[in-house]
Amino acid sequence: MSKIILAAFLPGLLVVFFSRVTYNRYIGLALTVALIAASVSKGYTDSILLIVIDAASLTVGFWYSGRMRGKGQKSE
Repeated sequence: MSKIILAAFLPGLLVVFFSRVTYNRYIGLALTVALIAASVSKGYTDSILLIVIDAASLTVGFWYSGRMRGKGQKSE
C-alpha cells in the first residue's frame, strides 16, 4: 500500500522540484523519468499498476510545473 501512495505523489513532486532547480521543466521531467527507469531496472517497481500510477503522477507534475512557470512569466 505504501508503494502505491508513494507512486501517486513522489514522481510529480520530483518533476516540480527538478523543474524549479534547473529552470527547465523538460529537464526536470527527464531527470525524474531517469530515476523511475533506474528503480524499475533495480526491481523496486514490480507491477504494471505502479508504473501506470508513476506515469500519471509524472503527467500531473509536468502540467503543474508548466502552470507554475506560466504564472511567474505573467507577473513580470
